[in-house]
Formats: sequence, C-alpha cells, structure tokens
Amino acid sequence: MNSATTKIAFFSTQPYDKTFFEKYNTEFGFDLEFFETQLNLRTVNLIQNATIVCVFVNDVVNSEVIELLADRGIKIIALRCAGFNNVDLEAAKKFGIQVCRVPAYSPEAVAEHAMAMVLTLNRKIHKAYNRVREQNFALNGLLGFDLYGKTFGIIGTGNIGKAFSKIVKGFGCKILAFDIVKDPEMEADGVEFVDLQTLFKESNVISLHCPLNEHTYHIINKDSLSQMKDNVMIINTSRGALIDTADIIEALKNGKVGYLGIDVYEQEEKLFFRDLSENIIQDDAIQRLMSFPNVLVTAHQAFFTNEALTQIAEVTLGNIQELLMGKKLKNTLAQMA
Repeated sequence: MNSATTKIAFFSTQPYDKTFFEKYNTEFGFDLEFFETQLNLRTVNLIQNATIVCVFVNDVVNSEVIELLADRGIKIIALRCAGFNNVDLEAAKKFGIQVCRVPAYSPEAVAEHAMAMVLTLNRKIHKAYNRVREQNFALNGLLGFDLYGKTFGIIGTGNIGKAFSKIVKGFGCKILAFDIVKDPEMEADGVEFVDLQTLFKESNVISLHCPLNEHTYHIINKDSLSQMKDNVMIINTSRGALIDTADIIEALKNGKVGYLGIDVYEQEEKLFFRDLSENIIQDDAIQRLMSFPNVLVTAHQAFFTNEALTQIAEVTLGNIQELLMGKKLKNTLAQMA
C-alpha cells in the first residue's frame, strides 16, 4: 500500500499532536486527519476513507467500536501510548485489525515527573511559590522531611519504574520493588524485590509504575492502605484505576495517607486534556481530592516532554509503515491477546 494514499484518522488530538506528527510525517507521506473528539461509538462515523486510526489513552476501543471500525475498512489501530487497557485485543483479532503501540517513549520523562511530584509535595514548592508571589515570606506550614535514608516502594519495574529507581538511588534512599519478574540489573544496583505486603508495610513513599489489568485494578484500596505506614506518600503516574478513589479519599481524611500525587485519575476521560476553567465540574470525587492541602493533581502531564513527543510520533508512524509493508513488529499487540 502506498503511504501517500494511506489515510490515518487521529482521535483525542491536541495542537501539539498535530505539530509533532505533521513534522515527522514528512519522512512517511501519510494523509493525516485530526479530530479533537474522543473515539467512541458516537464518533466512529467521523472516519471517512481512512484505513488506520491513531488513538490515545482515553479513547474507547471496545468490541462494539472495533466492529464499526472494521465495517469502515480500518486495518490498523495505532496507539500513541504504552498502555492498551482501553483496547479489546480479542475483538481486534476477530475482525482482523492489527494493533500496535509505543512501548517506551522517554521513560525518563514520566520518572522525572514522578520525582517532581515527590519533591513538590514534600517541600511544598507549589505553596511556597504562591506565598512569595503574595509577598508572604513566612516558613510556617512548609516543613518537609529529608528523602535521604527513607524507603521507596516501586510497584512495576518496567522501563519507567527502572528509570525512577535510578533517580531515587541518587537521593540515598532504600528501594523496595515489586513486579512479577525480578530485574537482575536493578538487583545488582541494590534494589530489593519483595512481596507487596512487605512493600506496603515498610515504604515511606510508594510510586506506581505498573500497567492496568485485572491484577492491578484498585491495587491501592482499603485493605492495602491499612497495611501502610501512617503518613505514607503515594504517587501515581501510571493509570488512574490503580487507585480506588473512594478509599484513598477516606485514607486522606483519617491521616493514613499524608501525601498524594496523581497525574492520572479514574474518571479522567471526562476532564483531562480540556480547558474547563469556565465550567462547573460535576465530578465530586476529583473536587474532593483537590480540596486536600496534601494532594497534588496534574492532568496526565508526565509524558509531556519534547523528547517523548518526538519518539511517540516517530515510533507510531514507523509502526504503521512497517505493518503496511507486511513486517512483524515487537510492538504489535493483537497477537498477544
């Protein structure tokens, strides 16, 4: 298939998506069409004469949507992200649609953002910034703690968890890790792989870097929270549904959780990547979370660096080209279902 005649329909796009994909598409020559709206049952009919759709984390790519995509002649679903929990891979196989992703785009970008959240929450940088702008130079209420010597628990030691571990080591911390597969390189670097119960019990800071699946859904819940140290810090830059929102709110209210940093949220598809500054937010849970002085929320920003967006565009377009050429990709997902 000639790339010049191959049309890709992009959903959930922002101005920066268009900028980076158009820039790197000069090497490929695809016909690109961008939609700001989310892909779902109501928006499939926007696709006209495309054979490929490119989707992001909050697009709905369930079996019903995939059947409609197949009816419209879609041959490839290209995720411009690492996670694929929003795609029904069995349905894609059934309808002969290939699925590819970007498994690693600057893991350092997400790892660095996770550490930025740790430091901001601990040393209250966001509060200090606002105080000084109002000419309030008092230090009361800004007390933090030394990270040196503290215990970090890392759940998920893929590319991002591994990058985060290297950053944490630089602060002189003890590192505990949990994953279904131990990483020998991390063990050689002093990381101790333990079971979840030990990690929950001994960690001062817990950072989530695991995928969302049936085993990790609500991994942070009432039971796991009860096993943690009082005043624990929890950071989530992975997927919102790793945390049971109702349970974390209760843990914040009773003081079990001393600090919470989230770049993702269970119901983020209704909120994130949009300017809602003039709207009344109907989501009571996110409003409650943002009311806590010890909670920091960013809107799925962790991936947002020049290097990451460059790699996302290059790898996504490269994946599509290789699939069109009949090549087998390690980034292909439908065969993994």
